[in-house]
Amino acid sequence: MTFDSSSAPIVFLAWERGLGLPVDSLLSERRDGRLTRAVDGPELTFLRLWDQSVLRGPAHLLAAAAAYSDDELSDHSTMLRLTRHSGGRGLGTQALYYADELDLHQPAHTVHVSTGELESAALESLCPPDDVNDVALSSREHKFTVMESGTPDAGPLACSAYTEYQGLLAQLGTLVAPDSRRQGLGHLATSIAAHEALSAGLIVQWRADINNAAAHSLAVAVGFSVAGLLTRISLESGQTRHK
Repeated sequence: MTFDSSSAPIVFLAWERGLGLPVDSLLSERRDGRLTRAVDGPELTFLRLWDQSVLRGPAHLLAAAAAYSDDELSDHSTMLRLTRHSGGRGLGTQALYYADELDLHQPAHTVHVSTGELESAALESLCPPDDVNDVALSSREHKFTVMESGTPDAGPLACSAYTEYQGLLAQLGTLVAPDSRRQGLGHLATSIAAHEALSAGLIVQWRADINNAAAHSLAVAVGFSVAGLLTRISLESGQTRHK
């Protein structure tokens, strides 16, 4: 796995922009402890990225969270308890992986790759709805679909796609047809999309639910480096206060 520490400031900058934090707040050597950002919104977000942590959400929840450690807030159940009077609904905890360079492995045979919308949509039609919603290929601008070869009615086998996040990161997602899984096609498609993103000057970001063993195995196999955790809770109302 390859990720140079000199690329970390770019990842920090992307999250500063995404969470509405002051510039360089995640890189400040003067800051001691967790960074908080009070916003009246519909979500409580806890980010752990290398040795930094951020909690963003309504002020009353930030105050209540002060009694918890970063390890506790990384636990989805802790965040749900914290938001039980604010209509908290779990959006899961994801591991965050990054890559700023990857080895290039040429496939042993010719690979046909489509960048069209129709092919990725056809792949989605073959997959369970939960998988389709989780990967959300339709929301990702740059798609790379590995197609069957040697047949006149070639169909899609796997697709990896990315969308730019804050103009700095390539948020990657991969979907494989059920009948084509466990054949290395997810690895192939992910590697293709990741190299395209790196060539475009972006750092690759991979987010995987902590309970998704297959997604974690794929990230490690492709060469991504784990860097942190993201826990999100949807709130009934950003204005709701503890009773």
